[in-house]
Amino acid sequence: MSVQKVDRRIARTKRMIREALAALIEEKGFESITVRDITSEADINRGTFYLHYQDKFDLLKKCENEFFQEIEDIAKDIKVNDIRKFSENQQPLAYSVKLLEYIKNNAAFMRAVLGPNGNVAFQIKLKEYIKTNIGKVFLKEAEGNKDRMKVPREYLLSYIVSAHLGVIQQWLQNELKESPQEIARYIGIITVEGPFQASGFKK
Repeated sequence: MSVQKVDRRIARTKRMIREALAALIEEKGFESITVRDITSEADINRGTFYLHYQDKFDLLKKCENEFFQEIEDIAKDIKVNDIRKFSENQQPLAYSVKLLEYIKNNAAFMRAVLGPNGNVAFQIKLKEYIKTNIGKVFLKEAEGNKDRMKVPREYLLSYIVSAHLGVIQQWLQNELKESPQEIARYIGIITVEGPFQASGFKK
């Protein structure tokens, strides 16, 4: 058997395991899941599972690591000038579109970990990651505006992060009816104009 065929088979098996994990998290929560549940849902034997993962915690950790690696790559495209220009043209920010496209392509896993039965530790980790990696762009820009800031920057950043995550969770809950570009535009409007103006109130 060729190496390429083996690699494809391994990739397919891992995908089936991860899809099973996502379905089970959404159904009954991560804490209630067993390896037997995962192998039954994925229709594989336990030996196959243990070829790739030590236990369910190792599986979840590797899924999370893959996600964070992806958004780390996406975060490299954040440009402050794009945020400044948004109020003029309201074009979706490139990094937001890329992030939302990734979430859409991995909707089953994202819906599971960010949903009602999701992993709270993952959600906390995601918020902290966004603050540290994406938020630093805003914080760097804010250094020159300290005298004009109306609220402490740590509260501002917490608000922005929670707002972004809340919109993404609602989008997943709505079965991804809108396109990534449309949701990116919504996030841009709320971030740049604020909820007051986004609600239709005039200045």
